[in-house]
Formats: sequence, structure tokens, C-alpha cells
Amino acid sequence: MISQKAKYALRALVVLARNDAGQTRMIADISQEQGIPKKFLEQILLELKRAGLVASRRGRLGGYELLRPACDITFGEVLRLIDGPIAPLPCLSKIAYRRCADCGEEESCEVRRVFERVTLATRNVLDSTTLASAAAREKLTL
Repeated sequence: MISQKAKYALRALVVLARNDAGQTRMIADISQEQGIPKKFLEQILLELKRAGLVASRRGRLGGYELLRPACDITFGEVLRLIDGPIAPLPCLSKIAYRRCADCGEEESCEVRRVFERVTLATRNVLDSTTLASAAAREKLTL
């Protein structure tokens, strides 16, 4: 299950993806439109800014905007940034791999084999779904 923080981050980024290049959105507008608590959204956008996904501008025309094209930012990238590894078992993680303490042989582990298929399918969807496709409300084909 993804965290509420990750869900809010994705929703805010999709809002920004719907903007034209160079157009910003104010935190208050995103917060109200998406029903995200403003203080929590401020923290999330600051984290996304530190990670190089968004930029902020001050002043009358200030607000937040994407730093990269929406077609280059995937749901998988954002989820890993906010929530960490996308893996139900530590032995399946790309970025935080570790052997399961109770497992003798990974190659013969029945549980691992099943969850490996689940993990690969999940990663495929998340790493191929961009903010642009979500912003365009495209239907996913499975």
C-alpha cells in the first residue's frame, strides 16, 4: 500500500503536469483543488523540490512548476522517492535488497517466485505510467 504522502505527491504532480510549460500553480490552489492539507503539501513540494522534480518561484506569478517534462517523470520514480522500494519482500528490492533471514535458497523459494511476478508486473505499470499520461487521463491497458 502506498502512503498518503505518496498519493498526495502524485496528485499534486499530476496537477502541475496539466499546466503549460512555464506556468506555475500556487500551493493554496493545489491544496483546495485536491483536498490536500496545505501544510502537508508544503512539506511534500519541498521534498520534491530537493529531489529536482519541481521548482518554485516567488512573487505575484509565483508558485510551483515541473522541472522536467511530465512525459519524463514516472509514477515509479515518485513512489521510490517518497516511499522507498517498490517490493513486497526485501529480497526483491532493487534499491534496498537484502536476503530474507528465514530463506535458504532464493532460487527455490516458492513465496519469492510468486511475489517476483507481482513485483515485476507492478514495476512495469508504475515505470511506464508518466505524469503526462495520468494528466491526460489515458486509460491503462493491462
